[in-house]
Amino acid sequence: MQKKIILVTGGSGLVGNGIQKVINGDQREDEEWIFLSSKDANLLSKEETFAVFEKYKPTHVIHLAALVGGLYAIMGKNCDFFRKNMKMNDNILEASHKTKVKKLVSCLSSSIFPHKTSYPIDETMVHDGPPHPSFFGYGYAKRMVDVLNKAYNEEYGCLFTSVLPCNIFGPHDNFNPLQSQVIPGLISKAYEAKKNGTAFEIWGTGAAQRQFIYSLDLAKLFIWAVREYQEIEPIIFAPDLEDEVSIKDVAMMILEAFEFKGEVKFLTDKGDGPLKKTASNAKLRKYLPQFQFTPTREALRETVEWYVKNYDSARK
Repeated sequence: MQKKIILVTGGSGLVGNGIQKVINGDQREDEEWIFLSSKDANLLSKEETFAVFEKYKPTHVIHLAALVGGLYAIMGKNCDFFRKNMKMNDNILEASHKTKVKKLVSCLSSSIFPHKTSYPIDETMVHDGPPHPSFFGYGYAKRMVDVLNKAYNEEYGCLFTSVLPCNIFGPHDNFNPLQSQVIPGLISKAYEAKKNGTAFEIWGTGAAQRQFIYSLDLAKLFIWAVREYQEIEPIIFAPDLEDEVSIKDVAMMILEAFEFKGEVKFLTDKGDGPLKKTASNAKLRKYLPQFQFTPTREALRETVEWYVKNYDSARK
């Protein structure tokens, strides 16, 4: 049996670290896993991208690398986020095609969902309208991966596909409140508020509802996808609909994990972003009806514990 060489871009980030941890307990003899970081290649450079593919000669690729950020990091920078993500994704897909990669699984984002739509949204509705205006550049760039997957399959027969996770969190995230997604930002703020004896501030009303997926759960699903998933169409990776929670509830769970007893302020002059982005996981459940997601409170507690323990080295 030919050995699979599985190359993971963005291998030192949130999801890449999760995959490394899961693979350590689920290593197969016919697989070799290679985790790239930005130190290995600048994926915005076509030459460096092709060079790293020639070096490792992957048979399979998980593409996680992206220029990412939370709502407030992306707002006002839609051109940069569009152009850089488009360039990176085009380099990865072209290199995968030219070097005859057997399967490429790219990571999309809930930012690609139409701003005006009905919920729960599913995989067939991704292109039904423009993304939210706050982050349309990032949203459209990620959507184009799905377009390219279909084009490469139609023209060249490539097995290029994508997964669409809801909001991801966990150890090894970026905890800079001005650049991060909502959960790591709240964890950072809670840590500083407890340490300094100051108020804990939540941007917005806290009313927005979100589905969150723990990075270790997502890692297991990515490994399943690169091994088993054969469709070109994307697949949503999200917990069940009843597990959707408000930002306020998430914040309270984080404060509970920190045993924070101080003042809590809602900065209602800040925007909430979309109030809902509910995604259906019916397709995932068709494939994996028994998959168990880590409860949000438990996953948040583990993430807080990791952050406290690794505060000095965490990205922030």
